[in-house]
Amino acid sequence: MATMISNLPRDLIEEIFSRVPLTSMKAVRLTCKSWNNLSKSESFTKVHIGRAATREEKTMIVDVMPHKLNLMSIVIDDVTPSAEFKGQFSLLHKNYRINQVLHYEGLLLCIMKDPTRIVVWNPYLGQTRWIQLRYFHRPHGIDHFRYALGYADKESCSSLKFLRFLDYFYKAPEEEFFWYEIYDFDSGLWTTLNVTPHWGIYSTYPCVSLKGNTYWPAKERSTQGFQDYIIGFDFTRERFGPLLALPTDRECSFVSLSCVKEEKLAALFKHRLHHDSYEYEFEIWITTKIDVEMVSWSKFLRMDMRPKIELPLTFYIDEEKKVFMGFDHGEYPKLLFLNVIGETGFLRKLENIQYHSPCSYVPSLVQVKKLARDRLRKQRSLENRRFAQNILRLARNGKS
Repeated sequence: MATMISNLPRDLIEEIFSRVPLTSMKAVRLTCKSWNNLSKSESFTKVHIGRAATREEKTMIVDVMPHKLNLMSIVIDDVTPSAEFKGQFSLLHKNYRINQVLHYEGLLLCIMKDPTRIVVWNPYLGQTRWIQLRYFHRPHGIDHFRYALGYADKESCSSLKFLRFLDYFYKAPEEEFFWYEIYDFDSGLWTTLNVTPHWGIYSTYPCVSLKGNTYWPAKERSTQGFQDYIIGFDFTRERFGPLLALPTDRECSFVSLSCVKEEKLAALFKHRLHHDSYEYEFEIWITTKIDVEMVSWSKFLRMDMRPKIELPLTFYIDEEKKVFMGFDHGEYPKLLFLNVIGETGFLRKLENIQYHSPCSYVPSLVQVKKLARDRLRKQRSLENRRFAQNILRLARNGKS
């Protein structure tokens, strides 16, 4: 008589399910209540995520569809890099359309076509939290707000918070405007932050989340010109740290950040080989220590761009193999090229990846809980006044 899988020992069932691809876990959970409970248990999820982390591959979200995300694995070995489609994550709410996805240590912040709200999503656990925005700003269809997720309690990865800010500094001071606010997942309340920035964060610069904090490339807001830095936001203290210097004394024309195994930051920057030259080189440095108050660096890779290599939209590095992977667009918007570069120079271009807007994905055990009805609170009158003052400032500055 055949043995049913449900009759097997729990540890054996966990071992079997730990080999199931990430994108198939939704089907496992929907099969029955006991499998759903097992798949969300701490013992199983640690084994499943641990097994995924040991594979010689990097999981990428490479395409954003109306309510689905396509996943692809990138494998870098000693001979040939390869890419393989792995499946899809899908939202339960098919009536809502995703416009953009930002990754924060296993959680996805989905900017929707509907500008009035956003969703925070843990695809691995199948949990979502919808947040109603107090104000939205998309002139000509362009969203000028910057976003970030982080934790007030960094040890337990709990007390999740959502930072949202608007920063116009291109024609300072005559058209300068800034607005910073934070949403607390535990209370469901917004707080307007008292921030007067002496820095500028360009809307085209993506942020990186590391150990509960978030970092951006930034420039000093100064009449003496722009110097490149990075800046971090501490969600525990709800404030920005000081500007942190990049390991270069030359002006950069491009800066981008990436995570290294959820432990370090990598910074890629481009500058001219000579002051009067149009030939460029890029450097990649990795942090040896990093928090919002301080940073130290170690050089990873330097390469000139004379064998034409486009600056990557997104980049990743394998510190052990000394390999850099950078995506750039081809002739057509939905064609991607993956440049693979090592210490000895250019290795390979992986061509015709039929997707766009890649970002890394790492499974997470962080709970995205819905707000309990008995914890619903009203905004304080002081916060309502601060919000109204911001709306008035927006109107006066012609930004609304």
